[in-house]
Amino acid sequence: MPEHQSFRSVVERLKSIGALHEVTRPVDPRFELGAVLSMRDKGQAQLFAAVKGSAMPVIGNVMNTRARIAALLGLDRKPLHDALTEALQRPVKPVMVDHAPLQDVVHEGDIDLEQILPVPTFFEHEGGAYVTAGVIIAKDPVSGARNVSIARIRLEGGKRIMVGIARNHHLNMLAEKARSLGQVLPIAVAIGNHPAVLLGSQLYLGLGDDEYDMIGGLLGEPLALVACRSVPLEVPAGAEIVLEGHIDSGDLIEEGDVSEFPGFYVNYGPATGGFITCVTHRRDAIFQTILPAYAAEHCLLGAVAIEAVTFQMLSRIIPSVRRVVVTEGGMGRLHAVISMHRPRLGEGKRAVLLAMGQINLFKLVTVVEDDIDPEDPVQVEWSLAARFRGGEDLIVIPGVKADRCDPLHDNLTVTKIGLVATTRPDDGKRGSRSEFARAPEAVLARVRANLEDY
Repeated sequence: MPEHQSFRSVVERLKSIGALHEVTRPVDPRFELGAVLSMRDKGQAQLFAAVKGSAMPVIGNVMNTRARIAALLGLDRKPLHDALTEALQRPVKPVMVDHAPLQDVVHEGDIDLEQILPVPTFFEHEGGAYVTAGVIIAKDPVSGARNVSIARIRLEGGKRIMVGIARNHHLNMLAEKARSLGQVLPIAVAIGNHPAVLLGSQLYLGLGDDEYDMIGGLLGEPLALVACRSVPLEVPAGAEIVLEGHIDSGDLIEEGDVSEFPGFYVNYGPATGGFITCVTHRRDAIFQTILPAYAAEHCLLGAVAIEAVTFQMLSRIIPSVRRVVVTEGGMGRLHAVISMHRPRLGEGKRAVLLAMGQINLFKLVTVVEDDIDPEDPVQVEWSLAARFRGGEDLIVIPGVKADRCDPLHDNLTVTKIGLVATTRPDDGKRGSRSEFARAPEAVLARVRANLEDY
């Protein structure tokens, strides 16, 4: 197994760039650990070395900024969004290895997940401890096509689990397909993963598309996999911990209140039950967690993946599209900024409508030109102030189908809004209010190239 694909290499990278803080005092996994992650939301990754009730350390806030994600992927020069775009265009199929350290320790039989793993309980009104950074692997029970995703997993005592899956998610479709055949759906849950694996699991691909191929594209090499011991599935060989078992879409457990990315509690009703029958892990395993609800890492993981697939779709149809950014203020799901190069009249509105059609979550989409940094909210607001004409550039579409996660949906519908803040063909000319005041471009270029000399 390539060591640089392991989660352990990620921890070492965090240390080398000064992005890891070790918490040495004892920390209670019930509420206290999550509270520390919340208060250090965008700071260093937090390694809790002394978790009460467990000998296994816990790490969180690993991928909580775009710069951190890029650094952990080894992108010293290439922008993160370019790397993701290339991964989608150049998938690389995984390869199998015979052994991985994640199978050095094996728990089978009458296992108790709470005794093996230091799973945190995050919020006051939730019903228990949740695995939040577990990458779930499953296969179509008929075609054998693989699916890789993340869903929240609550410990229900002993080997019993509850998995929170939306009805339209591919994992739920596979579970329902298995039930229609009179079967349960085998799953494997990999915990402690390379950032490429976590990002790849969040890509909005078609049912039957293999996320492992895209992860290989992001790595620039095949992802190394190892076969599970008790289920016919393959997991990333560089993971720290693997849970093997099954879920049953007919086995329902009432979840009650649960946190969601807007930061509020929601109650989705019954969720999917299952059992874990085998746990394997490294001898010195580290348990990875992601603070759920409205937290930087939770929001950003979804945002970076969603914007990559949205850009791929938009740029194929409208070549002037240069970037898509899904904003943190929009909870990493609901608001997007589209950057375009000199769009023709009407192209901005078309981009808004296509984006909303592609991503059901989007309800506010702003279009700017590519002289604006779409990651900078100040520049985006400037563009609205300088280039947005409310009477012509505002799109309001009431009664559009919404995702169940939207905090403002009314019977699963919401009003969606587009703002097109771009110039007109005659803008930017001498005397126009859209022409920037600046020094000659030759002088600017010379100063920019030698700025450190001043």
